Amino acid sequence: MPADHAPTRPLPTSGGSGTRPLPATPPVLPPTPSGAPYPPAAPPPPAPYPPAGTYPPGASHPPAPQPAPRPFPTVEADGPSTASRVVAAVVAALAVACAWLVWRFFVDTFAGQMLERAAFDGAVTGQGELWAVAKPVLDTVSVAFVVGGLGAAMGIALLRRRWGLAVQVAFLVVGANVTTQLVKHSLLGREELIGGWHWENSLPSGHTTVAGSVAAALLLVVPRAARPLVAVLGGAYTAATGVSTLVGQWHRPSDVVAAVLVVLAWAALVCAFTPRSALDPGAGASPGSTVMAVLLLLGAGAAGVAAALALRATPATWDTTAAQEVTAYAGGVAGVLAVTAAAFAVLLLVRQSTARPDARPVRR
Repeated sequence: MPADHAPTRPLPTSGGSGTRPLPATPPVLPPTPSGAPYPPAAPPPPAPYPPAGTYPPGASHPPAPQPAPRPFPTVEADGPSTASRVVAAVVAALAVACAWLVWRFFVDTFAGQMLERAAFDGAVTGQGELWAVAKPVLDTVSVAFVVGGLGAAMGIALLRRRWGLAVQVAFLVVGANVTTQLVKHSLLGREELIGGWHWENSLPSGHTTVAGSVAAALLLVVPRAARPLVAVLGGAYTAATGVSTLVGQWHRPSDVVAAVLVVLAWAALVCAFTPRSALDPGAGASPGSTVMAVLLLLGAGAAGVAAALALRATPATWDTTAAQEVTAYAGGVAGVLAVTAAAFAVLLLVRQSTARPDARPVRR
């Protein structure tokens, strides 16, 4: 009876007494339900080969993939970048130089004193109506206002845990106001050059310095996102105080302009020495601040052109008409607006740049 499976007994070999196994028989599959034969098994897919010419010379296989290089990690330095500190220091030096130039021309030359004499006399026009608005603005400026404004600025800094920033704004407010008093009463004088119009030296304006220093201190301490708005409001209040002193004939335009420059010099100086505790952690670019600064500078440019045209139209003599004196007065107001807008635009940019931590790549 035939077996139903392959024999498994060894068979003799032709070359000796050894044995060899019989060839294996493929397994018998059960019939398909339809009786059709099974389809042939599909061969395995060929292994992918890279395009010709991609192997390195002499290699029989593709090179192993290399991991992508990792960028060096960055860390925040101990303060602002050196470039931002240098820019702040340069701004402070330029503000001091511009303040001296204002004194040199408008106080220390015949033409300058004549132009400001015309602006001073022109303030009489419409003074009654304007004084009703200017007087309340000037009444807010006092020693109590300085103490309260400085206390508010330092309080905001302490609430935000910016200990170094609280010290910064104290130096700013105290330094600016002490400088104004020293310059006005001790360092600079006023020689009588035009005759018949004696006036003690009043450059810089103390009221404008108070208003500007408190506004600048608040600009430094508020959060980063709020600084553009504070720059506009602080600049507007400073300009309103300065113009009010012109309305009341308390000061001449050069006094107000010099006061704004004193504030800018001190604010930029303290920004140049910004400590780590006064930084904005994780701060990036500030497009809103840039846009606001550009708008302020555009306004300053327009006002500056108006001031230059008004001064050019005013003769530097005693023989000026009422219209020319009003023109000189309007030019002085425009000059105050121009310098104040430019100063707070620059201070906004300086503060944002020096408040940004300096992130540098570090090799490990």
